[in-house]
Amino acid sequence: MAMLGQSSFRRILLSRVLLLSIPILLLGVAVTFRKARTSLLYTARTNLIESAIKKSQTIETSIQGVRSGLAIASETTALQSDDPARRLAFLNQLVENLPGQINCLRLIDIQSSQVITSTCDTPPTRILQPAWPTQRNARSVDSLQPYRLVVDASGDPNQIDNQSQLNLLLSVPIYDTNNRLRYTLNADFVVKQLENAAPWSLLGYTTVVDQNGIFLAHPSPEYVGRSIANEADQGRFRDVLENALRGASDVRHVNFRGDGQEWLVGFTPIPMSLSPTNSQTWVVMAVTPLDHALKGLESITQILLISTAGLLAAHLLAMLYIARDLSLPIEQLGKYAHRIHKRSPLERAPKNFRIRELNHLSEALDNMVSRLEERAKELESAWQEAEAANQLESEFLANTSHELRTPLNAIIGCIRLVRDGCCDTREEELEFLQQADKAAVHLLKIINDLLDIRRIEEEGLPLCMEVVDLCQILQEVLDLQAVHIQQKGLELNLPDLSNPILIQADPARLKQVLLNVVYNAAKFTDTGGITIGTRIETAVDAGEASSLLNGRRDTAEYPPGSWVVVAVQDTGIGIDPDQQHKLFRPFVMVDGTTTRKFEGTGLGLAISRNLIEMMGGSITLSSEGLDQGTTVEITLPIVDRSQVLTELSVNNSANNPVESSSVAGDRSPINS
Repeated sequence: MAMLGQSSFRRILLSRVLLLSIPILLLGVAVTFRKARTSLLYTARTNLIESAIKKSQTIETSIQGVRSGLAIASETTALQSDDPARRLAFLNQLVENLPGQINCLRLIDIQSSQVITSTCDTPPTRILQPAWPTQRNARSVDSLQPYRLVVDASGDPNQIDNQSQLNLLLSVPIYDTNNRLRYTLNADFVVKQLENAAPWSLLGYTTVVDQNGIFLAHPSPEYVGRSIANEADQGRFRDVLENALRGASDVRHVNFRGDGQEWLVGFTPIPMSLSPTNSQTWVVMAVTPLDHALKGLESITQILLISTAGLLAAHLLAMLYIARDLSLPIEQLGKYAHRIHKRSPLERAPKNFRIRELNHLSEALDNMVSRLEERAKELESAWQEAEAANQLESEFLANTSHELRTPLNAIIGCIRLVRDGCCDTREEELEFLQQADKAAVHLLKIINDLLDIRRIEEEGLPLCMEVVDLCQILQEVLDLQAVHIQQKGLELNLPDLSNPILIQADPARLKQVLLNVVYNAAKFTDTGGITIGTRIETAVDAGEASSLLNGRRDTAEYPPGSWVVVAVQDTGIGIDPDQQHKLFRPFVMVDGTTTRKFEGTGLGLAISRNLIEMMGGSITLSSEGLDQGTTVEITLPIVDRSQVLTELSVNNSANNPVESSSVAGDRSPINS
């Protein structure tokens, strides 16, 4: 029930908003317009000052870079040489290395005042050849290297490409090894600027004026070489020059071209050393038309007018419906938001309001709640993964520390026993040294594994692919591991390795993989034996493949697409099937404790898998369970031997026709 002195929400809202908003709106439009113009003008002023400073830095950097480059070049023996080709080659290379745009480098003989070497075909319009000292002090340093810098103020109006560019001519003397003046090196170069005075751009054109008021660079080439005293707005130009000479960086409004158009001129002084004893102050300006700087004000004015008219109309319409269409939905959404933490998982925010924005708000609220719930689940999952990763990292660090510390302790202990004279005989000393050597080799293997797995993960491990004989590499591996296998009393069953099997692989990395697999088989086997076999798999059916292997001994004619499989089977401790998927992951071992029976970092199989896959093959491991032994199979593609010999014959015939007849028997590896 309405009480005395109260009114409806709709009436109060309509009257208050209209009475208060319309004057404020109009006042806001005026203030906004003035503020926008002030802000645009302030932004333009600030940007033009910064642009002028950057342009001055560019000029200083370019001149200093060319000056330093010429000073260094003047000390080289190439320019002091009497060989014209050598001097020209050096100057051409110097043009590419010097900063800025180098139009021409000229080497001028002091005696004849003639250009003896030049990087350009055009003759010089003038030659800068100051009166250098004929004899240089032998104790002078590079920082005292003399130079002369002048400005090309020709102002050719036909060269449109040279607008706002500063054309300079720099000269340095060249002394011979006896410190006598011999040549002058002149560099004709242009300091280019990044400039744009188009609407919306505040880089501005580049203008440079020396301390005497002469234009050294100007957007209009015909102004170059003219004095500011001849300009229509010379008073403001002189004000700019005087303030710059006092060290100020500021902005002025100037009638830049005398056509009545107002320009913004940002300026900054730049001290310029024309020679070691002569310096000037240049004024670098960044200029742009005032209309271009305030170009955004037009669109702002249009937006303000349209917004004012739209807001006035919107006020009249919105106030009629806002109480009815806004109050109730807001209350419903507010109640839903208050009980959101107690709601049912299937409950959603109220929808189907007459106001589309409120429906969007309702959908957004639902989406936000759903995303928060999903994010909570993701965070929980990520936390669990992080915990597992931390545990794995801690386990790996502990294992690696243990693996590194064990051989180090052995090395230190053995060496100290020998050093302290604790050995009674020479044989005992040699035994301790041999133990230290074994521990050092084991430590080196651990470090190599760590480096290899990192380089593989960074894709920085290079392979030298060659055509090699798998049987020969396998024989070399067995020769290295035979003693270790015999010492453990294991039986070793080998295949027939007399017939070569040619494959494309990196011999060193393949031997590393085979050594690791055979070593693991011997390490985890205490009784029984190790069986190593090879078989060929082709694209034909099983019956034809079997007859191919049993009926033919010559391996030179395998069908295309054949693969060789090297199987290493042991009767060792075996692996639980639930743990087998971990073995090819880096830093993971079935028994990861530091008190485990068998040593290792868990990197061998991971490195082996990556190396074999990089060579185009595959490696698999299978075991029926604990104490059931383990079988590791390495599969690699076979190379057609006849094609290899043909390529060898063709290549050697082209390189050495006399010895081409003996190429067929050559077994030199072919680089991939």
